[in-house]
Amino acid sequence: MVRDYSTLHDPNAEYTMRDLSGETMGVTADRGGPRDLEITDVQTTMVDGNFPWTLVRVYTDAGVVGTGEAYWGAGVPELIDRMRPFLVGENPLDVDRLFEHLVQKMSGEGSIGGVTVTAISGVDVALHDLAGKVLDAPAYQLLGGKYRDRVRVYCDCHAGEEADPESNADEAERVVEELGYDALKFDLDVPSGHEKDRANRHLRNPEVEHKVDIVEAVTERVGDRADVAFDCHWTFSGGSAKRLANQLEGYDVWWLEDPVPPENHDVQREVTQSTSVPIAAGENVYRKHGHRRLLEEQAVDIIAPDMPKVGGMRETRKIADMADTYYTPVAMHNVASPVATMASAHVGTAIPNSLAVEYHSYQLGWWEDLVEEDVIEDGYIEIPEDPGLGVTLDMDVVEEHMVDGEELFDEA
Repeated sequence: MVRDYSTLHDPNAEYTMRDLSGETMGVTADRGGPRDLEITDVQTTMVDGNFPWTLVRVYTDAGVVGTGEAYWGAGVPELIDRMRPFLVGENPLDVDRLFEHLVQKMSGEGSIGGVTVTAISGVDVALHDLAGKVLDAPAYQLLGGKYRDRVRVYCDCHAGEEADPESNADEAERVVEELGYDALKFDLDVPSGHEKDRANRHLRNPEVEHKVDIVEAVTERVGDRADVAFDCHWTFSGGSAKRLANQLEGYDVWWLEDPVPPENHDVQREVTQSTSVPIAAGENVYRKHGHRRLLEEQAVDIIAPDMPKVGGMRETRKIADMADTYYTPVAMHNVASPVATMASAHVGTAIPNSLAVEYHSYQLGWWEDLVEEDVIEDGYIEIPEDPGLGVTLDMDVVEEHMVDGEELFDEA
């Protein structure tokens, strides 16, 4: 469904910025050749993967199309539709300015955080793909070049309904031996059978022991064949998180992720500074501003932004640069399709402090079929040298797996 917001913004008007005196600063220029182009349309469709992935396409009058992806969530396609008139007529090569343009225009819809930032992120990824195609350069080149030819991937693993230590260890060994990953992550917020009241976030000693048993079984089974992280999904109180981390200090834990809820940075800092176990967080805060305190107060050992959620490719690069001033590595959270996964890998190759990018769909048999190219091989993503992101949607697969009621992109 196409909504008309044209009365709120003249898409043919020149976009201007203002200096501190209030005077306007025009940004329109005759750039020459293929760099003279305009955005003509922005479209979305949702694919029913292990999450409802929101794919984004930005069209131009030069016939060049950029493909991106926003983190899944209700309302994201509607917000991108809402932003269309703010983009039509703009030059898509002004990626950074258009990001700020959308933040300003969408301020009433909450562009400080949440799904509005997620929607802007999807447009940002599509603009990087589009700009790379126009300039005949891979997306990472737009971010400053690369530090590595391939980016490590960590596989988010699940042992099924039976969350006992041995089933987790069995799955860890299978993923290492059969699928070729040398980096894994398992959930620790799984039922133990000892819970009395999960709402209070307090861990009783038998629950702590159950989680320690999982860590012990998995890390001892894989040994030095793989690094293993463990995710808590913001489930525990500060005191319980400290007790759990203290009990894990004797094991080879790559990191303990999101042990406490994300709103209170003070508690996050206290937990991190109370233990030698590396603590990771960041997927549920937004833009570089949301990550600032986590880094400045050394409230994390590893920062974990979700690129198509946090603000897009350039914003993630800015977070990584800020993290690098504190010598903090970046492990990008990622539950996306191959589109945003490859976009995250482009960011990962362009920053010095990249640790790994998450892969959350190893149990979804058709994940890689969504694009024409291979993406993950032997636990790594080889960064393509093709223009843009270097992945091409297979429209037949997109159409086959669309969310009910969605329509395929209108290529015209």
